[in-house]
Amino acid sequence: MFEHVYFARPDSFLFGASETTGEVRKEFGRQLWREHPAEADVVIPVPDSSTFAALGYAQEAGLPFDYGLIRSHYIGRTFIEPTQAIRDAKVRKKYNPNRSVLKDKRIVLVEDSIVRGTTLKNIVRLIRDFGAREVHVRVSSPPYRHSCYLGIDTAETRRLIAHTKTVPQIREFLGADSLGYLSEEGMLSNRLLSGGYCTFCFNGITKIPQR
Repeated sequence: MFEHVYFARPDSFLFGASETTGEVRKEFGRQLWREHPAEADVVIPVPDSSTFAALGYAQEAGLPFDYGLIRSHYIGRTFIEPTQAIRDAKVRKKYNPNRSVLKDKRIVLVEDSIVRGTTLKNIVRLIRDFGAREVHVRVSSPPYRHSCYLGIDTAETRRLIAHTKTVPQIREFLGADSLGYLSEEGMLSNRLLSGGYCTFCFNGITKIPQR
């Protein structure tokens, strides 16, 4: 399932889904709004993998969609870096806040997933520093509680923030005004999916036989 959530290109057709991964992510965003609406002025993504989910959230909410963060495409993924100092430095280089979108606004910030939480914490701080009145974080997947046993380079399970903290504790750690995750039921109810997905990282239940 994490291919649909994060890794796959949005123009990919995966695992028998009836539409592209981008459309699957829009549906995640629409369901996310149904589960966790927010009073806000604008919806922004953490680019790029969250863009389609943010579009779906904005469309379902009837809110404007805009780019409050401009991403440098010369900086790679931050969550797989080996040390926190490197991850923090890459976040500062990777995302440049767009003050004209953020200043004096109530922001819905859509993210595809939270692994350690440190990257998103820095982003929330950046958005506040550039004048946002409120930051409401919405995550278009369930809490990521278990490290992938198939080789995806995520942290050890004990280092995953959702493995050790409750949702209110994660909200406090991020410094957000509110936090809402897409439920596993909401994710799997996506009308574009074919079924039979591995969801071990969310629920710890192994669905794919190991050789």
